[in-house]
Amino acid sequence: MAKDKKVEQITDMDVDFAQWFTDVCTKAELIDYSSIKGMYIMRPYGYAIWENIQHILDAEFKALGHENVYLPMLIPESLLQKEKDHVEGFAPECAWVTYGGSDKLEERYCIRPTSETLFCEHYKNVIHSWRDLPKLYNQWCSVLRWEKTSRPFLRHREFLWQEGHTMHESEEEARAETQRMLNVYADFMENTLAMPVIRGRKTDKEKFNGAEETYTVECMMHDHKALQGGTSHYFGDGFAKAFDITYTGKDNQLHHPYQTSWGVSVRMIGGIIMTHGDNSGLVLPPKIAPTQVIVVPVAMHKEGVREAAEKLLETLKNAGIRAGIDLSDQSMGWKAAQKLTLPLENIADSVKALLDEVQKELYAKALKNLQDNTFDAHSVEEVRDGCANGGFARMMWCGDEACEVKMKEQAGVTSRCIPFEQQHIGDVCPVCGKPAKHMVIWGIAY
Repeated sequence: MAKDKKVEQITDMDVDFAQWFTDVCTKAELIDYSSIKGMYIMRPYGYAIWENIQHILDAEFKALGHENVYLPMLIPESLLQKEKDHVEGFAPECAWVTYGGSDKLEERYCIRPTSETLFCEHYKNVIHSWRDLPKLYNQWCSVLRWEKTSRPFLRHREFLWQEGHTMHESEEEARAETQRMLNVYADFMENTLAMPVIRGRKTDKEKFNGAEETYTVECMMHDHKALQGGTSHYFGDGFAKAFDITYTGKDNQLHHPYQTSWGVSVRMIGGIIMTHGDNSGLVLPPKIAPTQVIVVPVAMHKEGVREAAEKLLETLKNAGIRAGIDLSDQSMGWKAAQKLTLPLENIADSVKALLDEVQKELYAKALKNLQDNTFDAHSVEEVRDGCANGGFARMMWCGDEACEVKMKEQAGVTSRCIPFEQQHIGDVCPVCGKPAKHMVIWGIAY
């Protein structure tokens, strides 16, 4: 793991965190800019991180019974219009195809910003009986949202993600799926990405377009700002009614199924960088790092050194460690910053133990950052002052959207979530003085 020293080509993170982040993304060769604003090129190492994320999560999804599918990238405008709240929420970000070759199309096609409508069109064709349920589908793809501002990994116009879409016989089953998948994300972020999370429900103002409820995992970055790591949505039967999806139940009557969707994206890579990186650059949790160990031969001009190094490389790889070898002519001072003597006997076990230790240390450091910068607040002013430089504020809330809006106007924060683990820190909403219903986490978000 890199020590906290300054690399000249990287802006000091305590001077300009945003520029530091951009510098790391480019200097670590994770990403490059394309000729289209907001559309980035993921370079091999950056894409390798995504492949590891994809590999681990895909196995977890399949273990729970989900199947991968792939749907078209274009959505007819008439199809998108079937769910009013959904289309209104995405309308400002939609990109449209109006020509096919040199011919103007009779209908506009939206490049998918998300795929609920396409899945509903398909489900209407394949769900007929209670025996067809549940449908547990997942799609790995890219989506397009015409964002006004963009940042590497955090906000691309085109970005990679997975989107799960499921249909269920009962409300209880669909709600259980929504919670189950949120927990999959939370466990993955904590155990694999070493990013502690707060699990909770979004307010109605912040929930996904067309959803009845949205659940989220919220993470704190090194600069104490919030990053929404992943979301899981319960739709009820709203989409099913809009798309006339019905099935014959065990009672021989027609029913509408209940729907969920859930997703995470390459935004997680941005979260990894902003949680664990330092002034030496990129720091990756071993469980997700494309390269976990580099074998560096010393005095390669001596007979047998290279052969011994390559044998060590093979031993590590055979033990399931993602290892590489540095045969470049750079100086040892450039290649190695830390030293630890280990016997070659049982070297693979020793390396695995060290990787586990690094993983735990990264999580502990991130957890301390979250705990040290989360505080109780009893007034709008306390939230405003406490979150001025980032941080999470716990404050009671009456549940009215008007007070939520005032918090953004007066304190410069947004509601991150209503955490599942509630704490009673007051009886009234500090904004309006009415009886409080929930404890809410407030913060400044990416």
